[in-house]
Amino acid sequence: MGGMTTTTGNGAATAPEATAGRRLPLLDVARGIAIIGTLMTNVWIFTQPGGEWAVLSGGTSGGAFSGSAGEAAEGVFRLVADGKFLSLLTILFGAGLAIQYESARRRGLPWPGRYRWRALFLLAEGTVHFVLVFAWDVLMGYAVAALVTAWLLARSERARRRATGWAAGAHLALMGLLTAALVGLAEPGGSGTDGGVSQRVVDLYAHGGWGDQIVFRLQNAVALRMEPVLTFGLLLFLFLLGVRLLRAGAFGGDDVGRRIRRRMLRWGLGLGVPLNVACATAGPDWFLLGRYGAAPFVAVGYLGLIGVVVDRVRRPGRLTRAVTSLGRTALSGYVLQNVLCACVAYGFGLGLAERLDGAWRPWWVIGLWAAVSALLLVASTLWLRHFTAGPLEALQRRVLGLAEKRSP
Repeated sequence: MGGMTTTTGNGAATAPEATAGRRLPLLDVARGIAIIGTLMTNVWIFTQPGGEWAVLSGGTSGGAFSGSAGEAAEGVFRLVADGKFLSLLTILFGAGLAIQYESARRRGLPWPGRYRWRALFLLAEGTVHFVLVFAWDVLMGYAVAALVTAWLLARSERARRRATGWAAGAHLALMGLLTAALVGLAEPGGSGTDGGVSQRVVDLYAHGGWGDQIVFRLQNAVALRMEPVLTFGLLLFLFLLGVRLLRAGAFGGDDVGRRIRRRMLRWGLGLGVPLNVACATAGPDWFLLGRYGAAPFVAVGYLGLIGVVVDRVRRPGRLTRAVTSLGRTALSGYVLQNVLCACVAYGFGLGLAERLDGAWRPWWVIGLWAAVSALLLVASTLWLRHFTAGPLEALQRRVLGLAEKRSP
């Protein structure tokens, strides 16, 4: 490729691929892996007694690293995934936002300008997803963080650096205080978390109808929507990190990109893995620091690892093309995987969460993750043979096109 970076009018360096308007293959591959990875965490929520509400009651804290083989497998599975791929997806969203900013700047369009419509549509999508499908939706939080990041993209590099530092500091301070509170409230030999779900809620997800779950989410919306509020600092930090990585050339195919990715691999996993293991072995009261404090370090390492592997793939095979297709239809894939899991696990569908609980756990849960992941890879590949974008992505484009035509 040509030069390492170019410079925008406000002094921000950007990757040559982004300024040229080309698609970055690594972004699509990493995004596809992130979608499969988020399912590695969410699948346990769908299949736990009490479903989505169990997260707030400490009912999804994870398997142990000792005891039966099943408990060990569940513990390792959760440790590999929990919080890491959500952070990875957030970083990639920030990088994509930076690309949209560069596209608008090249075309001489005002910023954020039309992007406000995109963020508002994402907020609407997330709201519908939360109400109808999944209480732990991430799209609503992304929409708000995207608006703030979009505003910062039009500011100076110094302003973005200060915002990055403040976001990280405030988030870590909050997670530290909440963890200290949980540890302080814990009884000797016990945990500061509740650890139980009422039978009424268990029956709701095991036998209740779809409408009953919708009413439950609406009645408990404040509690179920606390995650994006409490982690807004983390979302903003990771968005800005994605912007910075893109502009540094971390996603490029040149020597600079490869060097950055190797560094991300070493430092991300080198720091993140020990921190995550420490939080996991310390007990469930350290869950917040593990998921929202240490996991983002691992996410950076995962991104570096994905990049190093992709660099060594000379001729993309079927698996690489399938993951790329899922990355290009990430929004549709994210929603579809949650719809499928709800239909399989909950009482208004097959109700397998109750039927297979016990001796079949955790193996059937891991099998469900593998089956849904395979279906997403195949479906996205077949879809893109006939269409240029995923179904929700196409709907988004159509609605935004209509909105932009009617706006002054």
